[in-house]
Amino acid sequence: MDNKFNILEEVFNVVTDRKSNPKEGSYTNYLFEKGIDKICKKVGEETAEVIIAAKNNSVEETQYEIADLIYHLTVLMVNQGLTWDNVLEELKKRR
Repeated sequence: MDNKFNILEEVFNVVTDRKSNPKEGSYTNYLFEKGIDKICKKVGEETAEVIIAAKNNSVEETQYEIADLIYHLTVLMVNQGLTWDNVLEELKKRR
């Protein structure tokens, strides 16, 4: 990934590490412990919050909620055994 996207890989690596090496008090570990239903619920909630922020025409709130959504999607990706390379490959197929 380009340097400006390194943060996505960094977040992915932290999430992957939390799955392999649980850390007490970690929200990421809480999501993994609760399982796929909780992870999917959070992805859905964050998606709705992005929509609401955009409909409210709030750039700052939309930015914040998109970051939350990307984090929760990253947790989902790790849970499902996917990587950013998998997602980028799929995007390239659609070009």
